[in-house]
Amino acid sequence: MAYRDPVAQRLVAAALADLAQRYGGPGDATPVGGTQFDPPDGAFLVATVHGVPAGCAGWRTRPEQPDVAELKRMYTLPEYRGRGVASALLTAVEESARAAGCTRVWLETGLRQPEAIALYEKLGYVPIPNFGYYAGYPNCRSFGREL
Repeated sequence: MAYRDPVAQRLVAAALADLAQRYGGPGDATPVGGTQFDPPDGAFLVATVHGVPAGCAGWRTRPEQPDVAELKRMYTLPEYRGRGVASALLTAVEESARAAGCTRVWLETGLRQPEAIALYEKLGYVPIPNFGYYAGYPNCRSFGREL
């Protein structure tokens, strides 16, 4: 699905609202362009449960490291949490990135998202040096995984 699709944008808006509630401000000020998730340099995925959008996740390549897929806008609606939606999304992101030639997935999250940190660690992600937009922020935690 395209990042610019209305369904995707509703999920992204919910994700940013969740982040804004946790951190204040816009939720995530990382610059994200709508075409950054277009193949072959990225993808944006929407998970459904019985045909109803339940979550989303995207990846984009990093211009300075084209073998790295950066995970962005990973989110599951509250009513679908605990059902494996996030794990399925992350697996699909990894498969998509691998098929595009990426060898690693990196992501940024924060200390106010303990459930996200637990998910990433459960799925084999390990801490890496902070990178990107929030590299200098004390609450930022970055994780990565080899594909």
